[in-house]
Amino acid sequence: MLNPVPTLPLNQILQGDCIDILNSLPENSVDLIFADPPYNLQLQNDLYRPNHSKVDAVNNKWDKFSSFKDYDEFSIKWLRASQRVLKETGTIWVIGSYHNIYRVGAIMQDLGFWILNDVIWLKTNPMPNFRGVRFTNAHETMIWAQKQQGTRYTFNHKAMKALNDDLQMRSDWVIPLATGKERLKTNGTKAHPTQKPEGLLYRVLLSSTNPGDVVLDPFFGSGTTGAVAKKLGRNFIGIERDKKYIKVAQKRIDSVNQSPAEALELPEKRNQVRVPFGALIETGMLKVGEKLYHAKGKREAVILANGHIKCGDLIGSIHTVAKEISKAPANGWEVWLHKERGKLKPINELREKFRKLKVRS
Repeated sequence: MLNPVPTLPLNQILQGDCIDILNSLPENSVDLIFADPPYNLQLQNDLYRPNHSKVDAVNNKWDKFSSFKDYDEFSIKWLRASQRVLKETGTIWVIGSYHNIYRVGAIMQDLGFWILNDVIWLKTNPMPNFRGVRFTNAHETMIWAQKQQGTRYTFNHKAMKALNDDLQMRSDWVIPLATGKERLKTNGTKAHPTQKPEGLLYRVLLSSTNPGDVVLDPFFGSGTTGAVAKKLGRNFIGIERDKKYIKVAQKRIDSVNQSPAEALELPEKRNQVRVPFGALIETGMLKVGEKLYHAKGKREAVILANGHIKCGDLIGSIHTVAKEISKAPANGWEVWLHKERGKLKPINELREKFRKLKVRS
C-alpha cells in the first residue's frame, strides 16, 4: 500500500522549532519563503539615549548566539531545510543587517542558491546612533535568490513597474519602519521587537508570487507575512516558537480581509501564450485577402497567405509595416483594425480570443 502524500498545513501557524517543522513538510511544496532570521546583533550592554532613557533594543534570548560558528551552523540548518521544501521554481527572500547578512549570503551560495538581487530597504525613520560614534544605520538588506540557477521563477515585472508610476522598480526601496497604528502592542509595549512594515512584504509578495501560491515564513513573529499574504490572496504557512507571538499574529491575521479575486489577477506578458499573426489566418479568424485598416490615417493593408501584409509597396509583418508607416517603433497588434459586421475592431481582440480558446483546449 502506498503511503499517502502529506498535505500542507495551509494558512496555519505551526508552533515549534523551525528546522524540525521544515524537515517535516513535503519536499518541493512551497512557492516562496520569506525569512527574517535572528540577526545575531551581539549587543553586550543596554543602550541609552542622551537623556539617559533606555533604548528598546533587541536583546531577546532568541537573537543571541555564543559564537559566529554557532550562528553559521544554525543558518546552514534552516537554509538547507528551506531549500528542501522550496519548489524547483521557488525563490527565497532573506532579510538581515550588516551583523549577519554577509554570513547568510555566503552560506546560501555554498548551498547552491542562485542570487537574483540584493534589495536595500532604506528606512525613512531609522533609529539614530545615539553615541555619535558611527553612521546612523538606516537600511537593511534583503537577498532574493532562486533554488537553482536557470530554472523558471516568478517575477511580476509589470506589476512592480505599475506600482512605481510606470517606471522600472529599482533595488532600493524607501519604506518607513512599522510605527503608529501599524505597530502592534501588548499592554502598551511592542508586541514584537523586529516587526517588519507591511509595505515591505507587499512588494516582496506582489513581485515574486501569484494568487493561490504558498508562502512560508520560518520566523513568523508578529505575522506580517501572513497578514499580507491573506490580503493578496496567497496561502501562508507560519512557523513560530513563542506562544505569545503566535497569539498576536493569529489575532492580526483574523482581522484581515482578502482583496477581491478580480483585483488580484494581474497577467504578465511573459506568462501569456504567444500568438503568431499567422495563427489567426490558420484558424479562420482572419482570411487571406482580407483588409486591415491603420488606426491612425487612411492606410489599408491586405493579408497575404504567408501571414505578412501588403500596404502599397510595403510588405512585411504587421509590426514591420506599422513601423514603416509610423516612422517609429510600433506594436502591430495595437495599430491594425479589422472589419467585423461593419465595425472596425482591433486585431488584438482576436488575439485575446485565440488565447482563451488555447487555454480551454
